[in-house]
Amino acid sequence: MSLRFDGYRRTSRLGLANPWRWRIPARAERPSLLLALAIILVLAGMVHLVSILAMPLLSERNAFRRLAADRPVNEMVALKGTGDVLPMMDPAFVYSVCLYDLSKEPLKLRVPATADYTSVSFYTARGVGFYALSDKAAGKVIELDLMTPAQKAAIPEDEEITAADRLVVVSPSTTGIALVRAFTRDRDMRDMVRGQLNAATCGPAPG
Repeated sequence: MSLRFDGYRRTSRLGLANPWRWRIPARAERPSLLLALAIILVLAGMVHLVSILAMPLLSERNAFRRLAADRPVNEMVALKGTGDVLPMMDPAFVYSVCLYDLSKEPLKLRVPATADYTSVSFYTARGVGFYALSDKAAGKVIELDLMTPAQKAAIPEDEEITAADRLVVVSPSTTGIALVRAFTRDRDMRDMVRGQLNAATCGPAPG
């Protein structure tokens, strides 16, 4: 019985396959398999990263819906718990929130500074943060006018000089959230800080 070469394996004239087969085809397929595996891993990593980055956006969007369901618009409201409405709420802070709607007119926000630290952050209804201010920059009182780009453009020229003396925050959307945070050094100060934040206002500019 003699053997003949068929390109990739040896067989006998009787048609019986030789147990020793060359692995050239299998090796040739390995680069494509590794490439496919690498692409899958890269896509999985991208999906994971996008999901992580989208979490604050989706959480804020849900928070806006929850606030709109049972809270008044254009009014400062105290948040009692932490994490029940907005994501990542720090228990070391006292919170108030204003769900604003600028469809009819601009709003004026006034927040008194507390003993340690006070800030106001603004989010659109889609959860995109667009402005933040602390009492370290504003002084004893954080006071500002919140309006849309169209409302700011409609300010008469004779009022531009007066407007330059006050802080104007332009919201990219008609609706959104103004979140007030005040730091408390210990639990004994929470009631005092809460009382100070109760003086914060969010509503149409007077007369």
